[in-house]
Amino acid sequence: MQRMNPRCAGLDVHKDSVWAAVRIDGAEPLIAKFGTSSRELLRLGDWLTSLGVTICAMESTGVYWKPVWNLLEDRLELILVNAQHIRNVPGRETDVKDCDWISELLEFGLLKPSFVPDRPQRQLRDLTRQRTQLLGDRARVVNRIGKCLEDANIKLASVATDITGKSGRAILDALVEGKQTPEQMAELVHKRMEAKKPALREALRGRVTAHHRFMLRQLLQQIDALDQQIEAFDAHIEEVMSPLMRQAVARLDEVPGFDRRNGECVIAEIGTDMSRFPTPHHLASWAGICPGNNESAGKRKSGRTRHANRWLKAALTQAAWGASRTRRSYFAAQHQRLTKRRGIKRATIAVAHSLLVTSHCLLSNPEPYADLGCGYFQQSPDPSRLAQQLVRRLQKMGYVVDVKQNAA
Repeated sequence: MQRMNPRCAGLDVHKDSVWAAVRIDGAEPLIAKFGTSSRELLRLGDWLTSLGVTICAMESTGVYWKPVWNLLEDRLELILVNAQHIRNVPGRETDVKDCDWISELLEFGLLKPSFVPDRPQRQLRDLTRQRTQLLGDRARVVNRIGKCLEDANIKLASVATDITGKSGRAILDALVEGKQTPEQMAELVHKRMEAKKPALREALRGRVTAHHRFMLRQLLQQIDALDQQIEAFDAHIEEVMSPLMRQAVARLDEVPGFDRRNGECVIAEIGTDMSRFPTPHHLASWAGICPGNNESAGKRKSGRTRHANRWLKAALTQAAWGASRTRRSYFAAQHQRLTKRRGIKRATIAVAHSLLVTSHCLLSNPEPYADLGCGYFQQSPDPSRLAQQLVRRLQKMGYVVDVKQNAA
């Protein structure tokens, strides 16, 4: 087998130590151990440079690879690989053998590198992912508020769609004060809830004690603190994005289902340069938003999607839910069409795949977004086939159909 990288190194990275194996022209590997402090990692870089190493590979173990990457990316060509793709022979698991195995695979060019964006995009990823975590924390606190209200037999969630919205927050503040009657609290809602006032008065008749008021007060303060943090992240993300990124987010915002936050999350994960993904299908495969490929002996076993990038998949799935409810749009028609025979979950993933393909096309071409419309799937190139499908649907409904074609 031909040696693709005659001078290379493999790193086995841990929390407190880094084992390095260097291979030079097929000779016996040189093994050394280093710490993970900045001084030790710089010494590792000096040692690799002194041996003439030009390329180095490491596993993506948690977050421990990041300091090594940040300090050595300007000095060496680094490759990050999925740990599941390079498992050693079972029963031979040691740190020394791991780094030696990585260097041997790299020597013969048998490693598939993972996509690691440049430093500005990595920093944008950190911001958008942390904001997503904060949004999740806020949703969990809202659920706790709902449980506290149920414990007090306050059925606000049965009447109001969002218990922390403008109207819901006014009622919650009044409940914490404990000075107003249900009739008075019902008058605090927005005029759009005017028709719900009778049901709201009944829903607010409960047994709110001092314990419930204390719990609600603390939870509302937590909501306010999280809202301030989320606003700070929104402002900082807008500040650190480059003009090209802002333009890309604005283009994605034109697509049904996407808003600015979703667009920022997608751009943070895939970037603006689509040349690294030759086709939209390569991008969908990397994102784990397409059917899996598991076939053996001529039998297709499983089509489950891979785990892949969970942050990107979550953003696309959320956008797909919104797009499926956008009236008179292609994505709504696609979701409705697939739900009938594949179920709502598979239909949502299919719409998420279409959104990712659309994103790749928008970021690769300067043409503006144009929706295909809700009637796209009714435009069959074979009218006779469409007629047969409609006849079968009517027959399933119990009708007897006699189809005759008009004379030309």
